[in-house]
Amino acid sequence: MTNSGHTYTTELTWRGSTGAGYAAYDRFHSATTPPAVTEVRMSSDAAFRGDPDLVNPEQLLVLAASSCQLLSFLAVAARGKVDVLSYEDSAVGVMPMDVSPIRITTIALTPRIVVAAGTDLASVEQMLRDAHDQCYIANSLTTEITVAATITHG
Repeated sequence: MTNSGHTYTTELTWRGSTGAGYAAYDRFHSATTPPAVTEVRMSSDAAFRGDPDLVNPEQLLVLAASSCQLLSFLAVAARGKVDVLSYEDSAVGVMPMDVSPIRITTIALTPRIVVAAGTDLASVEQMLRDAHDQCYIANSLTTEITVAATITHG
């Protein structure tokens, strides 16, 4: 890390032709995130004539919010000496078609967290709020992101 911050790069590739119109062109494209070498195979959402078997950008946005909340929470918990045993999230992003500009307006995160026996659950709830405040992705979006966690002892 430098004092000037972090830089993130991606590489995206699409080949085809849009000459036959909106209904005819292929939505498949691939992306990498150097230095990682794993290629992400992507398409548009099936609602926009994409391949439903491939990841779409809207899903990646929701996934980024979910992953960032997880990683921020684990960091806060580890610094606070809280033993987190598991964390699972089923995140949902909503993109209504009656807003302008069209965008994902809400992302609901619903993590299920298991912490070590004897852990103060109220302090874990505060750590979740602190993590949300520290999440780079949430701080970068205008989308409303909610976190409604279920926390139990393991």
